[in-house]
Amino acid sequence: MTAFWVLFRRELAAYLVSLSGWVIMAAVAFLVGLSFVDLLLAVRQTPLPVHVTEVFYQTPYFWMVVLLSGPVITMRLFAQERASGTYETLMTSPVRDGTVVAAKFGAAWVFYLLVWLPLPGCVTLIRYWTGEAQALEWPLLGSTYLGIGLLGALFLSMGCFASALTRSQTVAAMVGGLLAVSLFLAGFAVSDRGSESSWWVQVLGAFALVDHMRDFTRGVVDLRPVVLYASTSLAFLYLTLRAVEGRHWK
Repeated sequence: MTAFWVLFRRELAAYLVSLSGWVIMAAVAFLVGLSFVDLLLAVRQTPLPVHVTEVFYQTPYFWMVVLLSGPVITMRLFAQERASGTYETLMTSPVRDGTVVAAKFGAAWVFYLLVWLPLPGCVTLIRYWTGEAQALEWPLLGSTYLGIGLLGALFLSMGCFASALTRSQTVAAMVGGLLAVSLFLAGFAVSDRGSESSWWVQVLGAFALVDHMRDFTRGVVDLRPVVLYASTSLAFLYLTLRAVEGRHWK
């Protein structure tokens, strides 16, 4: 456990003191703020049939941030270690491979959650601008953050797996982004299929990410997507561990 916390603090500090970490935070804040401004201007012209905050989590801005932030945050985790020559030193130290994977993923997830900290400020402005009291209800904010956190864990685990496959951060980001976007689009591609479809169509149909996020923003916490995202994240972390262990035999 001591080794885990040492690695965890090192990885988290690498995000917080590096220029790339602050660039990611600034980019996310800019896109989130731009999306809210766009929605507020739209509300002034045409009233929306649902709450503004609910609409925000269905916008392209939001999903662009969620889909792209995971691969960008995780692309350096293993690829940079391998490119800089510190990977062999890290993996031959008296630390289990699983501890390394868990620490790196944990630090990336905490940083991802920190990136979304400005969100309540934007919601406060929405309440002031539109008068929607529901916007600042803590149960709704809590369930919304839960949804964002679960989506982040899913896409970050994919990014970890991609980073463990290559020494190029660019390739890792592209592979992680491809996995994330493919899963996102798969939910749309099979959403109109009937219940008589093959099993793999039904599995992909379970990843209706937009529908799940809509429920979270309404305060509806269904255990099925929670278990689905958690188990899929663990599956990709297991694949990451296998990829890391496979390097010992090369």
